Amino acid sequence: MIGFFFTTLATALSLLIVDFVPGVNIATFPAALTAAIAIGVINSSVRPVLSVLSLPLNVLTLGSFSLVVNGICFWLAAVLVPGFSVHGLLAIILGPVILSLVNTFLSRYFAERQPNVNIKTEV
Repeated sequence: MIGFFFTTLATALSLLIVDFVPGVNIATFPAALTAAIAIGVINSSVRPVLSVLSLPLNVLTLGSFSLVVNGICFWLAAVLVPGFSVHGLLAIILGPVILSLVNTFLSRYFAERQPNVNIKTEV
């Protein structure tokens, strides 16, 4: 449960940084939290389906079509979440790339700061 919290928080903070990309607008921090949850749900449900359907294109483009699939998922989250909008091709392609880079950095930061609790029970 705490891992989900840190992942969502890292994604929300990453979205606030992605807000600097032209065409990506996030109104408030609660909108960023809602968008982080929406992106997580879309990436776990819609993205695998899109990836399988676009597999021939992905093979032909040597994996570059994955950027388009990520952009579609990013745009879909913006459609579903009020206060989060994405406009333009640059935002659709560049937004998810920056989001993944910043999210990776923040997730590693939170993982290093998370206390390592080992509870041993004697039998």
